[in-house]
Amino acid sequence: MSFIDEINPVNALIVGASQGIGLGCVKKLLQDDKIAKVYATSRQPESASELIALADEYPERFICLEMDITDELQIIEVVQKISTQADKLHLVVNCVGLLHEDTLQPEKSLRQINSENLLRYFQINSIGAVLLAKHLLPLLRHRERSVFATISAKLGSIGDNQLGGWYGYRASKAALNMLMRTAAIEYKRSCPKALIVTLHPGTTDTRLSRPFQGNVPAEKLFSVERTVTQLLAVIEQLQEGDSGHFFSWDGSRLPW
Repeated sequence: MSFIDEINPVNALIVGASQGIGLGCVKKLLQDDKIAKVYATSRQPESASELIALADEYPERFICLEMDITDELQIIEVVQKISTQADKLHLVVNCVGLLHEDTLQPEKSLRQINSENLLRYFQINSIGAVLLAKHLLPLLRHRERSVFATISAKLGSIGDNQLGGWYGYRASKAALNMLMRTAAIEYKRSCPKALIVTLHPGTTDTRLSRPFQGNVPAEKLFSVERTVTQLLAVIEQLQEGDSGHFFSWDGSRLPW
């Protein structure tokens, strides 16, 4: 039985919901009557047309908030806003991630590494998530089961790295895994009913992966809808001993 089935009502937060997996999670959760409230964040919600449409369609259940995960003050403000409406969260999925933008592209060799790009990768892919864990703890500290899941990537597995390259992305996702593993240990002491996990979604047909889909077999390129369904299935089946671990889309554990 899913932990969600044991809780009524369920409050959820999707971080990075303007597109891709985040938007797909919002749509999926709003279709579930067991979910009482869905909070979602976007850097520029006023320009996210699909989020605006969902807010109009579900005015009582869906609240969209502006937040840049690289700005700790904005994280604090969002948590405070949620706290005025709900005293607890049961599901948090952090979907924010960076692989490429503007002139930033994954490095193919050491020659392409520069410190500014590395810092940008870590700022978005690693630091933002642990700041969320820091400030969301009061909303996750309650007597009901809760899950804080962050989208990671198999490329962040040190043990699985056989091809090299993509230094900043790989390293920032490896750092994310370590930060979440460490946060899970602390949560076990101070917030024992909350589970923290990192998730590999598989290659999903989103803007993040689109420039790199050329060599991906059709059966391994997932639609957003399929990815969301798979990830939520993994989340719903988590057990107490799973906190602090790194899971693939099929529920298998990945090596660090």
